[in-house]
Amino acid sequence: MTRIIAGAARGLRLDVPSAGTRPTSDRVRESLFGSLESMDVVDGARVLDLYAGSGALGLEAWSRGAASVDLVEKSRPAAAIVRRNIATVAKALGARPAAARVHEGAVHGFLQRSAGTFDLVFTDPPYDLDDAAMTADLTALAPLLSADAIVVIERAKRSTPPDLDAAGLSLVREKTYGDTRVWWAEPAQVG
Repeated sequence: MTRIIAGAARGLRLDVPSAGTRPTSDRVRESLFGSLESMDVVDGARVLDLYAGSGALGLEAWSRGAASVDLVEKSRPAAAIVRRNIATVAKALGARPAAARVHEGAVHGFLQRSAGTFDLVFTDPPYDLDDAAMTADLTALAPLLSADAIVVIERAKRSTPPDLDAAGLSLVREKTYGDTRVWWAEPAQVG
């Protein structure tokens, strides 16, 4: 069962696609959001959730006070579930569903077309996404980040660390939770 852990929609159950996704565990999300809230990057943030799956990461941020959330998901059935989860969370928040948007399509294509600026980004790609594709996505993401943005990258513990330097990002923190490794990154300082 996947649920919203904290915030205005706390305890709300989220639908999860029956196949093709790997929801972030409650334990990892709780620790991750504890860290993000201590960094004061969630409240009022413009959030981007790449490879959204059920949308749990982006919707957790929305429940905790993010101003908006854009969720990108390639799978049509998963995108339909994200839309249902948005409607459920919006009702619990008493918010306009328009503050959360699903973009159905490939992540890299979305990043190349997007004109938005984001403060908090979650990227939880399929574990089989190769390193070159991961670097290409992060490189396409970098120009869309606000100056103080945080990018959270979740991969299998056995995965090669993302090439943050090539993408114009700097490592802030790294932590392993069982079989999952999470990297926090920020835009590299120029000069």
